[in-house]
Amino acid sequence: MLTCNKTPLPRTLALSALLLFSQSLLAARDAGNPASDAQYAPTSVVMEVKKVSEHVYYVEGAAGIATDNEGFISNAGFVVTGDGVVVFDSLGTPSLAYKLRNKIAEITDQPIKKVLVSHFHADHIYGLQVFEELGAEIIAPYGAQKYINSETAKERLEERRFSLDPWVNENTRLVLPDTTISKSSQFSLGEVTFTINFMGKAHSDGDMTMLVEPDKVLFSGDIIFQQRIPFVGSADSKKWLETLTRLETGGLTALVPGHGPASTNPENTISLTRRYLAYLRKVMGAGVEEMIPFDEVYTNTDWSEFKDLPAFDEGNRINAYQVYLSMEAEMLEQ
Repeated sequence: MLTCNKTPLPRTLALSALLLFSQSLLAARDAGNPASDAQYAPTSVVMEVKKVSEHVYYVEGAAGIATDNEGFISNAGFVVTGDGVVVFDSLGTPSLAYKLRNKIAEITDQPIKKVLVSHFHADHIYGLQVFEELGAEIIAPYGAQKYINSETAKERLEERRFSLDPWVNENTRLVLPDTTISKSSQFSLGEVTFTINFMGKAHSDGDMTMLVEPDKVLFSGDIIFQQRIPFVGSADSKKWLETLTRLETGGLTALVPGHGPASTNPENTISLTRRYLAYLRKVMGAGVEEMIPFDEVYTNTDWSEFKDLPAFDEGNRINAYQVYLSMEAEMLEQ
């Protein structure tokens, strides 16, 4: 029986005291593990961890638009070192990120110390709060703050709270990075050296890649898509194409893109995205120069090289129209 000043407590008070003591123990236990199963809506998606090399793992989202597969349409990866884990991208909902966190815990008991974000598009960033709550350092390319503080970001989050409810909800929030990268650099964790390549404005307002040096594995984010057409959106297709053209691939053993399976033939993977963007700019640019309406240009274009790729039906016309408009703007700037 619990006592106080050697005087026995009444049974009800003793039980209350015991309950409070148990709750304090649970709170202390969870202090370094703030996320709980109840905090994030459970997700039914299959999330298979695939090993790429000695230190590198990733999970692959399904092909589709942003709200398909409970939001699991992009990739995320992680690197296990002897002194902690580095995560690359955080998926499209906190629920998915929480599931990824649990998958990582099945492989290693090392803490997650850093999360690198390839770029700030919704399907790669809504899981950041899970890792922020663990105390991980969030690292992002220059341009992230521009997106976070934009009306576009606010409107997109509101839309996803509707279209991806309950996995994105009123508790989902945008997370500012702890560290912003504006030039290429290196860091080491445990026995592994990482190179961060700042790519500038390409697929988004700011893009970066991460090379795991000893394994020769490159995480490319969305500047490269594997076996599917990329989402162009508001990207600067000219700079994106220039980025792909100069991207060094010599000596890589594997490439993990932002979408699609990892590639053991990086040059071919980069080539597909490069050819697609180059073709868009070629045919849309010709139409703009000749002042041919977009619908006519699109209808008369031969899309046979790309029409059988995943996401073509959903995204190609939108991509083409975006490039058409951007090339009109480029012409006016000349």
